Amino acid sequence: MSVTQNHFQQARGPLGGNAAAMAANVGAAERSAGPPQASSVPSGGSALHEVKSVGALVKSNYYQFKPFNLGRWIVWGLFALLLLAAPLLFTSSLSHTMLSQMGVAIIVCLSYNMLLGQGGMLSFGHAVYSGLGSFLAIHALNLIVKGHWPIPVSLVPIVGGLAAALFAVLLGYVTTKKASTTFAMITLGIGELVAAMSLMFPEFFGGEGGISSNRVAGSAPLGVTFGPQIQLYYLIAFYTFVCTGLMFAFTRTPLGRMLNAVRDNPERVAFVGYDTQRVRYIAFIIAGFFAGISGGLAALNFEIVTSEVVGAARSGAYLLFVFLGGATFFFGPIIGAILMVLAFVLLSEFTQAWLLYLGLIFLFMVMYAPGGIASLIMMNLRVATFGKLRQLWVSYLALAVTALIVLIGAAAMIEMIYHLQLNAALGNELRFMGATLNAKGLNSWFGAGLVMLTGLGLFEVSRRQFVKEWGEIQEFIEKEIKRREAL
Repeated sequence: MSVTQNHFQQARGPLGGNAAAMAANVGAAERSAGPPQASSVPSGGSALHEVKSVGALVKSNYYQFKPFNLGRWIVWGLFALLLLAAPLLFTSSLSHTMLSQMGVAIIVCLSYNMLLGQGGMLSFGHAVYSGLGSFLAIHALNLIVKGHWPIPVSLVPIVGGLAAALFAVLLGYVTTKKASTTFAMITLGIGELVAAMSLMFPEFFGGEGGISSNRVAGSAPLGVTFGPQIQLYYLIAFYTFVCTGLMFAFTRTPLGRMLNAVRDNPERVAFVGYDTQRVRYIAFIIAGFFAGISGGLAALNFEIVTSEVVGAARSGAYLLFVFLGGATFFFGPIIGAILMVLAFVLLSEFTQAWLLYLGLIFLFMVMYAPGGIASLIMMNLRVATFGKLRQLWVSYLALAVTALIVLIGAAAMIEMIYHLQLNAALGNELRFMGATLNAKGLNSWFGAGLVMLTGLGLFEVSRRQFVKEWGEIQEFIEKEIKRREAL
């Protein structure tokens, strides 16, 4: 647990705690060097490497850059290939629907992480901007259907993005006046205000029934009508790739770096002459724009928008799954978005207690892996680079098996409780993982409890062994790093 927390503290962003210092150095370098002669500082490496690069910049008075980053081309090429091939590998209509929802979720989770992970702004009302983008997009789609707007359906998400950016300009100026807890409370209040307005003004929001439309409208270039789900998926995939690329590019810009600095040390940033409120405000508008694009894509996907899209539950889902994926890494929200769709679409079909399971998962992640799934991946990649990952596979297998035993026992008791509360009229018996349980039978409760307690005991033994091996490997890595530095 301590290892994970230490890693979480060391991986707070591209610049870590030196972001403000780097911002000051960049400002000094630009003032002393005059106009730059090349494009950018090298993008790869750690915060220390970037600070050293800035030091070299001051001495040489010009920017240095690598004209071709092969690793980055490979990563983005694989990402594009995955988006293209996914519907060909998963051919069912359910798969295409889920893939479309994953693309929409990736955009909105990345936009939310622009506030939370990169700017340190905990927002409880991000669904306001994705939801308002959906409403403006569905209105635009209806105008296209009636022939009042001669624009293609493929540009409707842009309308949602621009509308959400406009609302972010209006609401964000007030919201970003404050930071930290005050900012979170203001976003919560605005979210509740818009959610209440969605039921008070049915002319715009459609009341409880919402607003529906038909995406098969307007011109059909090359026979693309967006009627079949596969055609809409590729439109969503295109927007997903472009928006992901743009948001990643934002993290490499001076504004994105300054946003990291405002997150880490706003007092120091203000001391060197930057307006922290303006930095937060601009980032807020950009995040609202991408959230609106995701809302416009969702409007095309479902062809209906209801008041639920601006509710607090939607904002809470963004927060929960971005945190689970890993807010400290750029690819963490992508993992969280995929998990969100899987939970809402698949897990909810398996059990009525799916929200309880999500809450328990969130609780354990906060306790044992506050950096999210992405931090766990990066920690193990670090171990793998030193050739020590194979030493842990037995411990990982033991942890997985014992955790599964605990989950089976606990899930059996949860399902029996839910059966007694919600399905008592159907009798006392229920089916769980191929077995018949009696919700009022002592044997079923005793068996479930015994399985869970046995799993807990074995899990604790496995965990202690894993912690011991992990500590030894970390000591080896630290010694190896010092040895390499001494060469």
